[in-house]
Formats: sequence, structure tokens, C-alpha cells
Amino acid sequence: MKKLTKFLAIALMVIGSVRSFAQVVDPVDKNKLANGGYDMVAYFTDHAAVKGNPANTVEYNGARYQFASAQHSQLFKSNPGKYLPVCDGYCAYGVAEKGRKVPVNPSTYKIIDGKLYLFFNGDFNGSPFNTLTEWNKNETNLLRQLPTKWSQIQND
Repeated sequence: MKKLTKFLAIALMVIGSVRSFAQVVDPVDKNKLANGGYDMVAYFTDHAAVKGNPANTVEYNGARYQFASAQHSQLFKSNPGKYLPVCDGYCAYGVAEKGRKVPVNPSTYKIIDGKLYLFFNGDFNGSPFNTLTEWNKNETNLLRQLPTKWSQIQND
């Protein structure tokens, strides 16, 4: 019984780690898929992180964006800048606080003054870490620092 309990504990940790890693994505992956396939428009219209459908794919600036509906893809096509995240989709906290490009968890986001901010939320050195929580503690200062820090690293 003791071995079974230990096995189950290890299995749950592994499953949890894989799940965390699976949710952390680069802004554009090696296949040119943006934001892990999440619908950029849904953050604004549905107020939720929604996976896009490959049938509703739009290419923009060398990346492929997927949308949950044809209507969302049309909204994006009519005004991409309205829906694209700040810092080209890198973690806003990572840029503002650390001056680094950090991947994100597409389901961890915040809209501030009509702009989409994405955040890292996953495993960091063996422990869960959500940068949105840290961002919220010091949002005013981080928003002030963000443009300068981004301009220093955006072309790296």
C-alpha cells in the first residue's frame, strides 16, 4: 500500500508538471503558430482565453493566428493592432521587472486600458510561479517601466 501511495504521488507530480509546461508557450512557436493557438480576439469579446480553431487561421507578419470563429478572424483582420498583445506577446512582468523576454501561459492575461498583457504562469525551478500575481502587487510602477525596458530588449 505504501508503494502504491508513493507511486500515485509521483504520478500526480509528473502529470502536474507536464500540464504546466504544456501551457507555457513562446509568442510564436517554431511552426509560426502565435500564442499557442489561442484566439486573440476572444480575450476582448469573450473576456476569456479561448483556443482557436485551425479552420479560422489568419497569417499576419509571418505568424499564424487561430480564432474560435470566422467572426473573430474577421475582427482581427480589420484591426490587428487592437488585438495583438503588448511586448509582442512576451510576459509583461518579465519585460518590466527583469528586462527579459519570457514565454507566457496564454490563459494568464489582463486587459489594461484596452491593451492585452500576457504573463508567465507555470513551473519555475520546480515551483509554481504566476507573474500576474507579482504584476498586480506593483502594476503602476511596472506599467511605467514597461515601455523603456521593452525598447531596450525588443530587437534582441
